[in-house]
Amino acid sequence: MGTSQHEPSQGCDGTAYELAASRTLWELIERRAALTPDAPVLIQAAADPADDRTLTFGGLRERAERVAAGLYGMGVRPGTVVAWQLPTRVETALLSFALARVGAVQSPVIPFYRDREAGFALRESGAEFFAVPGVWRGFDHTEMARRLGAAGVFEAYDDLPEADPSVLPPPPSEGTSVRWIYWTSGTTSDPKGVRHTDRSLIAGGSCLAHALRPKATDVGSMAFPFAHIAGPDYTVMLLLYGFPAVMFEHFALPDALDGYRRHGVSVAGGSTAFYSMFLAEQRKRPAGEKVIPTLRLLAGGGAPKPPEIYHAVVRELGCQLTHGYGMTEVPMITMGDPDDTAENLSTTEGRPPAGMEIRVTGPDGEELPPETDGEIRLRGEAVCKGYVDPDQSDAAFDAEGFLLTGDLGHLRKSGHLVLTGRAKDIIIRKGENISAKEIEDLLHRHPAVQDAAVVGLPDPERGERLCAVVEQRAGTEPLTLDEVTSYLRGEGLSPYKLPEQLEVVEALPRNETLRKVLKYKLRERFSPA
Repeated sequence: MGTSQHEPSQGCDGTAYELAASRTLWELIERRAALTPDAPVLIQAAADPADDRTLTFGGLRERAERVAAGLYGMGVRPGTVVAWQLPTRVETALLSFALARVGAVQSPVIPFYRDREAGFALRESGAEFFAVPGVWRGFDHTEMARRLGAAGVFEAYDDLPEADPSVLPPPPSEGTSVRWIYWTSGTTSDPKGVRHTDRSLIAGGSCLAHALRPKATDVGSMAFPFAHIAGPDYTVMLLLYGFPAVMFEHFALPDALDGYRRHGVSVAGGSTAFYSMFLAEQRKRPAGEKVIPTLRLLAGGGAPKPPEIYHAVVRELGCQLTHGYGMTEVPMITMGDPDDTAENLSTTEGRPPAGMEIRVTGPDGEELPPETDGEIRLRGEAVCKGYVDPDQSDAAFDAEGFLLTGDLGHLRKSGHLVLTGRAKDIIIRKGENISAKEIEDLLHRHPAVQDAAVVGLPDPERGERLCAVVEQRAGTEPLTLDEVTSYLRGEGLSPYKLPEQLEVVEALPRNETLRKVLKYKLRERFSPA
């Protein structure tokens, strides 16, 4: 019926599957370091190539244990809550793994959060220590920490506390205790504190890794904040398959392209916005000149992927694109398989791994058959242990332990998942439900559209009216509402789904993590006063 899971692909790296059974993240590090101690794992890309740095798997284990001893000397013990708000750097990874070695509870905070979100995370987590980068990109994080009255503030940018590891107690032996608190992005309300275990993070990263099947000769990239849930997701993949990733402290194109080329990145990604940025850079180059010559795969998730983006990446970048479905609560749910058909890769989010149950339900919670749209519910080891707020946890799970995602979609008979939108992203016009994603996917096929978002705006007669907000491609004629609606009619869109308002903007508002479009800002900007 509506529940789907499938077995691992045949021919995948057996060692990686064995490592995925590790009880804790520290055990996973130790096992990988024993296998390939001299292989690189993290490469810090600097503006000046002479300042690039490389850390091996063995070096990660050894240095993280020394930092763990330094933290222990500061008073960090198993169960101590340590918040950190740090950029994507080798030192950040070392600190995070050092905390995993001690068995502390760590609460990563996105570096772009300011007083409201950071203060909320500190208070709700009960953090006893707070690691900050000092002044970073013109903002004084140390001063903010003091302003917020944070406890145990220390700077961890270039220098980390280190000591003799002999002072340390044994590492954690079980991975089912909550040792991670991640924060959903707060837009119109406070963030939610999502409780994870080592095992839930390993399970999520394993889903990504086993779907992509990277090789030890690959070079990955981290262009997103390491404090995002994608940080451990991606790092687990590195540990399972033994290949390195280039870390970008600040990702901006075209400046970062030199780092991609210099280190021969073959696997890159992020979210749909990242795909579009790479495409924009490719379009600046002469025909036949690849923007990243070594790139063979783009992979990511975190935001809807219009089918046209898939086809443009394959056609213009000359590489494969696999897209997945994940969230802070479940870091990886499904992932596209590089060997799947173009139809499945362009129109679905891939399939779930063994152990991830997907149930599609109707309004009353009844399970729906394949090909029938409903709310997506999830159960499996990668699912979080709820929220810091127990009331939020109670509301998030059904009686059978399935997480209610608020996402809408259906399962194909093949087990592939198709997302059709968010429950709160459905526009209700004259009593009819309209999916914003359906219209956005069609707009992305228009030759003058670079990116698009569709929102519902308050309307006294219709309830909501449809507003299409678009970024135009450079060098194209200005778009008009009549032209857009005529195009959508030609694509077969029903008349009642046609936008009644068109806004052309220089850039859609996005968050600073995976560059998701902030639709609430569009509603605020274009709603009637």
